[in-house]
Amino acid sequence: MATLLHIDTSFNGDASHSRAVTAAFREVWEAEHPQGTVIYRDLAAEPIPHLEAAAYYAGGTAPAERSPEQRAAFALRAELIEEAERADVILIGAPMYNYTIPSTLKAWIDHVFLVGRTSVTEHPSLAGKRAVVVASRGGSYREGTPMHGNDYAESYLRQALGGGFGLDVSFIVPELTHAPFVPAMAELVPLHEASRAESLATARSLAKELAAQPAA
Repeated sequence: MATLLHIDTSFNGDASHSRAVTAAFREVWEAEHPQGTVIYRDLAAEPIPHLEAAAYYAGGTAPAERSPEQRAAFALRAELIEEAERADVILIGAPMYNYTIPSTLKAWIDHVFLVGRTSVTEHPSLAGKRAVVVASRGGSYREGTPMHGNDYAESYLRQALGGGFGLDVSFIVPELTHAPFVPAMAELVPLHEASRAESLATARSLAKELAAQPAA
């Protein structure tokens, strides 16, 4: 049975651009897989704790040798890793906050990044899975714009998800999302609207494409 792991991180609720695009992807994916499974985590509504020493060092300790504290702390890591391993496609809403990803998403990555299992091993357990990241941002960081070179969200996620986990990552980038609300960006509203429409269309198209691929 096909499984989608859907992770949202925006704190903007129904006003979120990344959530609108992940929802469009999920809607099509579910229509193509009516008997499929969706694992959903809203890391803004229910954030997971940042990785602490007990959970981190438990990952490098044999299960039988873990302390009671390590066993309790590692339980969440095991749950998150197993969710990712069960998924055929991982869908992530990753708005840019202060030039990079939300700390809640970084916490998820830190928990899932397990040396010898999901990363830093010859055969990472997530390698080859498809991941779709909706990397929304208030402005534009494209080449030729004043902010080019200051995007530390997409570059980080390419390395963490692609380089670290071995995922096959596609990015959808709704940009200029602040244009409707910032007077100085008023002339960019048409570009924002075009970017939003393109992002929604890409999400639907990509969902249909990935849904047609055989489940792992």
